[in-house]
Amino acid sequence: MSGDSLMSGSFVVADYVVFALMLVVSAAVGVYYAWADRGQRSSGDFLMGGRRLTALPVSLSLTASFMSAITVLSNPAEVYRYGANIGFYGLSYVMTMVVTSEVFLPVFYRLAITSTYEYLELRFNRATRLLGTVLFIVQTILYTGIVIYAPALALNQVTGMDLWGAVISTGVVCTFYCTMGGLKAVVWTDVFDTNPLRRHTFWTITVGGTFVWISIYGINQAQVQRYISCKSLTHARLSLYINLLGLLSILLCSVFAGMCLYSVYKNCDPWTAGLVSAPDQLMPYLVMDILGDYPGLPGLFVAAAYSGSLSTVSSSINALAAVTVEDLIKPYINMSEKHLSWTSKGLSLIYGVLCIGMAGLASLMGGILQAAISIFGVIGGPLLGLFTLGILCPFANSKGALSGLLSGLVVSLWVGIGGCNFTTTDSLNWTSTALPTEPASITTAPLHNIDGNPLLADNWYSLSYLYFSPIGTIVAISVGLLVSLFTGTVTYSTA
Repeated sequence: MSGDSLMSGSFVVADYVVFALMLVVSAAVGVYYAWADRGQRSSGDFLMGGRRLTALPVSLSLTASFMSAITVLSNPAEVYRYGANIGFYGLSYVMTMVVTSEVFLPVFYRLAITSTYEYLELRFNRATRLLGTVLFIVQTILYTGIVIYAPALALNQVTGMDLWGAVISTGVVCTFYCTMGGLKAVVWTDVFDTNPLRRHTFWTITVGGTFVWISIYGINQAQVQRYISCKSLTHARLSLYINLLGLLSILLCSVFAGMCLYSVYKNCDPWTAGLVSAPDQLMPYLVMDILGDYPGLPGLFVAAAYSGSLSTVSSSINALAAVTVEDLIKPYINMSEKHLSWTSKGLSLIYGVLCIGMAGLASLMGGILQAAISIFGVIGGPLLGLFTLGILCPFANSKGALSGLLSGLVVSLWVGIGGCNFTTTDSLNWTSTALPTEPASITTAPLHNIDGNPLLADNWYSLSYLYFSPIGTIVAISVGLLVSLFTGTVTYSTA
């Protein structure tokens, strides 16, 4: 290795120019669509692209939305430390797209709704809709703030790039082009070990990963909002399957990048040597180590990493504005379409500021950072159970829905928060974006506690973080069905 300190190099003028150019182009997208659509005054045009989008741009946007800089930095580090078993995510992606395309997409598309949570009021009642909306807002603001902060921290400590300059510039640009251009701007910029205590195995990744990704693609407002904006159901389905090719390509690239990390540093681990302070810094460290003498190339890598964050943040901001308008304003306040359109833009600005503020809060979290990211799966599981209950169980009623959602949330939070007691500084227990305080040696995938009966309480807290989502989903459906059976049934058609 060429470096003898934390930073193996630093940005030069050419690198900053490349990074700034990416931000300028992203901002220009918002300006263009604000000008092109200046005659459209409805909130539907702003939030849903007028429902005239085609499969290709939507599929690219879907792919980029949850492939943030966290993915670019963390997946290679995961492969470097534990091996290439995350490649099994490819199977969970395939199952996710099939289930989303055949179960969830037809229902949401035919209802022609803007907010996913409108379905919950149509199917159950307004209280269920409001609870789902609040959970989505909390989860999205929390996750988006971390998406902004985590990569900025890793890149700052390796490249010397100013931390808060990166945080604020990312947040401001995303907020700007979301506020100016709406959804159109968002779309166009963007084996065999069955032990449930092991963090990553074939089964945790394929089964647990499928639940996690269905909760993202099947019901998450940020994703659903894109594919139901297509001009036909065929285009919407096609966008999901084209997106699948993108997901598999990104996964394959990240696995190969991790193998490259191992090939270069197998005899001299930068983390163990103290040259980086967290695994997420390994990829930018490699870039600075081998490309630092070529001005502009490190900047190109950072621009590529941050373009993922821009897509994630922008889609989250747009989704937050959509659910707020549709679920918290329109049902209670009578406003003209012109005023709703301006309200949507104002909300995009407000949520952008909140997400930047959340990034600032993330900087003070320390070890809670990995727990905060895991909340995304903890909340998504019960919500997935709620929607599944409504779509696949015609006799489920509103009492069962609320009971199931609350029960699933309590159990998944219990397991997830209880798992905090089992995190250690030498393993990434919950998520590959954790930032341990001390370096550790390269090792196999950690197994928290395998002594004794796996059903004991302490081992219950040691479950792989990928099982948090299926636990919440299964509990929500089970409780919802039981309560519905005991409190009477309703008839409802999902067609």
